[in-house]
Amino acid sequence: MKMKEIIENDSIALKLEKDGITEATHVQEKAIPVIMEGNDVVVKSETGSGKTLAFVLPIIENIEGNGIEALVIAPTRELAKQITGVFNRYSKFRATAIYGGVSISNQINELKRTNIVVGTPGRLLDLIRRQELNLKNVKYLVLDEADRMLDMGFIDDIESIIKATKRERQTMLFSATIPEQVVKISKKYMKNAEKIMIEGRVTSEKQEHMFYVVSFNEKFSLLVHLLKKNNDGISLIFCATKRMTDNVAKELRKNGIKSGAIHGDMSQKQREEMLKRFRKREIDVLVATDVAARGLDIDNIGYIYNFDVPREEEMYVHRAGRTARMGNEGRIISLVSEKDYTLFGRIARKNDEIKEMKKPDFERVHFRMEKAPQRRWRR
Repeated sequence: MKMKEIIENDSIALKLEKDGITEATHVQEKAIPVIMEGNDVVVKSETGSGKTLAFVLPIIENIEGNGIEALVIAPTRELAKQITGVFNRYSKFRATAIYGGVSISNQINELKRTNIVVGTPGRLLDLIRRQELNLKNVKYLVLDEADRMLDMGFIDDIESIIKATKRERQTMLFSATIPEQVVKISKKYMKNAEKIMIEGRVTSEKQEHMFYVVSFNEKFSLLVHLLKKNNDGISLIFCATKRMTDNVAKELRKNGIKSGAIHGDMSQKQREEMLKRFRKREIDVLVATDVAARGLDIDNIGYIYNFDVPREEEMYVHRAGRTARMGNEGRIISLVSEKDYTLFGRIARKNDEIKEMKKPDFERVHFRMEKAPQRRWRR
């Protein structure tokens, strides 16, 4: 379906067309008309499916500019900033990103002249308690990536924020998965919510999925070989832990590969600087944990490497969703060692398009895994 068929505002449709967005994605086609009718919605949709525009467009068509009329709660600073950018790109009303790690006084000043607030739970709740953020006029409330926020332990903060809004509002919940906690939130705070379930696929026509069986001791050497061979685009590597993320990035640099790491222990300034370098191609490879990569909006990632195999199929889909965006092609390459057979076997059995590749000849390089710092016990 064409975007202009579901968007009533001609100026917005024209901006979308200029940006090359003419066809509605599945989630946009299903969700936008329901939201435009004023219904509460629970939307299950995978990463990269176009869900941000699915709630941004109806909101900017309906708000009037009377104070803070819309609130979006997001799990990470990066996602909050990206959603804010989308609002400000297509709306004539002002949107402001609210998150921790930066000056709260500047954000307080911004709130005085904004109509749409996009924020992370902790900083939003802080501003509410300081009585600097009044949500009594909020007509539209969005919980984006609800499952991730609950995984991160934000349930109490989210409930406190919801209670600070008025009951006569339209509530939209977007989530990649629908665990029991998400169901409870929807039943408790939403009115006859319409459910829109967009089932994710392990593969898409623009993606090529493959895996190599390799011993754990050779995994890093194969990764270096593949990165040097596939050097026609930027790459995102997933690791299971923050320590492994730092370690892989460090060892890649030792092997002449421009790389950086991003994870939850880094400061906001460090994370933003790393993403800036990645977008500007100052580094070709970004090594990340799943939580840190959630909400990244970088359209030209050509390769996804699973250095550590994901724990479940849905996590594999989330990772894969970081490539083959905006009509581009992408490759997802998994490095499967002995300890990964069971986990990856479950994923591979779901789709025969994930191909096993013959292990190439490659140079063995040293990989030094730093030990975790030992705790000193006090008597």
